[in-house]
Amino acid sequence: MFKKKLTILFSLLLLLFVLVACTTENPIGNKTDNEKNNKAEEQGETTADTNGNPEDTGTIPIGDLQKKDQGEQVELLQKSLNELGYNISVTGIFDEATTWAVTDFQLQHGDLMALGIYNEETAKVLTDAIEKGEKLEAGAGLPFVAEPAATDAGTPVIANPYDQLALVNKEHALPAEYTPEDLVIPDVRFPFTEDLPKKQMRKIAAQALEKLFHAADEAGLELYAQSGFRDYDTQVFLFANYVSANGEEAANKFSARPGESEHQSGLAMDITSVDVNYLLDTDFGDTDEGKWVKEHAAEFGFIIRYPEGKEEITQYQFEPWHLRFVGKKTAKEITDQGITLEEYFSEIE
Repeated sequence: MFKKKLTILFSLLLLLFVLVACTTENPIGNKTDNEKNNKAEEQGETTADTNGNPEDTGTIPIGDLQKKDQGEQVELLQKSLNELGYNISVTGIFDEATTWAVTDFQLQHGDLMALGIYNEETAKVLTDAIEKGEKLEAGAGLPFVAEPAATDAGTPVIANPYDQLALVNKEHALPAEYTPEDLVIPDVRFPFTEDLPKKQMRKIAAQALEKLFHAADEAGLELYAQSGFRDYDTQVFLFANYVSANGEEAANKFSARPGESEHQSGLAMDITSVDVNYLLDTDFGDTDEGKWVKEHAAEFGFIIRYPEGKEEITQYQFEPWHLRFVGKKTAKEITDQGITLEEYFSEIE
């Protein structure tokens, strides 16, 4: 009888021990998991969302960044680029050196459009490169130019012709050999059917132009694209003809010297309409199409590059037909402030 009671007592104690062990195991496990998660968050370990995309790690910049931007995200970008092999100053200011490094990085990763703009596509490739411990040869895509060259006319040649925000004017010229590698023909109306080079634009600008034309169609308007990309040699020929007919001083008010034309950048397009007989005429600004473009161009990333009343700054006559792609952010700022690209970059005191 005694042995039976002892056996029962022993069984109860054993059961109690098992229950206690089970109840204490889960809290300890949960605490450990929480501590691990907290530690991972503090150290900025990479995690993934439900779509498999990397979440914010605290080391990769968030959002689009471009020339003139400032702040913590720009500083993170500069540090990330230096981690890959660049040696740019970490200032938190998106300057020319940062633009060069971003462009060089994009050129060394062929799937990226070389724009000098830090965007979502660039962020993904940058994240992957850092995770893989990639090391780049800085300047392998776009050699760093310490001392700029000059044109025959003495105009300084810009070092980064790929830059979406490149300032091209009578003081800043494109390299004679520069031809964008991503030229395409936008799916828009032209007043001619021949497949001429002037139908082309850089891909990002062509995509934006298609959206602008589609919106104009929706508004019951009919725009035509007249002249886009123009290479250096073509500009040599055109400018020489204008000089022969009008003299150099007069020609330089409505035409650009070789290297100084935005058309060579692939980011500009002259547009027109039936009402001006498809010509590039200042009267285009008074047409329904011209008025609509002036009001809505910025929504698609374009500015009217040579606005009325700014001739002394741009050094060109008023051209309501000349659209330049700069991206939505810059286009909105320029349009809202009623300034030129020169003023945007504080070139005019």
